[in-house]
Amino acid sequence: MPTEHAQQALDILRDPGLFQWYVIPLLAIVLFIYSSEIQKGRLNGVFAGLAFWGADWVNEILNSVFFHLNGYAPLWATPGGTAYLVLIGLNIEIMFMFAIAGIAWAKMLPADPATRILGIPNRWFIALAGSAFCVFVEILLNRIDALTWDWPWWSARAPWLIFVVGYLWFFLAAFWVHDLGDTRRQARAVAILWGFAALLVLVFGVGLRWI
Repeated sequence: MPTEHAQQALDILRDPGLFQWYVIPLLAIVLFIYSSEIQKGRLNGVFAGLAFWGADWVNEILNSVFFHLNGYAPLWATPGGTAYLVLIGLNIEIMFMFAIAGIAWAKMLPADPATRILGIPNRWFIALAGSAFCVFVEILLNRIDALTWDWPWWSARAPWLIFVVGYLWFFLAAFWVHDLGDTRRQARAVAILWGFAALLVLVFGVGLRWI
């Protein structure tokens, strides 16, 4: 039987009646940021942003699959306060945030990958710091039940999996794509990541209807 939080999320999952008009300007902001970066030739940041966003989609889909398999609770849920709940742990506001988060974090990268911060390679330092910041934000959201956790090993008392599985690999994937340098290699890497996410949707969404 689903937890209270999981059931609340299921009750509003992909309900078009929740629509709010602020979704449209959010979409416009995302489009503006990407078009501005492309216009200015900052393709490394664009590909980093797409990699970060694609990584989140993989996580969100697998979170929904995990819930289907156990029937009790996902690792995280977003049970309310949204204009549209895309997946049990992904609302449209979070979706747009992740769409631009990778671009924002990539802008913090020093031009030279070899530069160290406090003795740590800068890509790793920013990935670790960024992941810690994101976990901190999640803890705050959890305290107001905007983002819910029902498993003791995925919680504020045990944040390690959230840190590593929930965020760190997003940053590492985005920064790796950023530093590939060659546009074709970057496009190929992003296409593989998004292709995997699309395959998950086809199998678990369209085919099995688990998500």
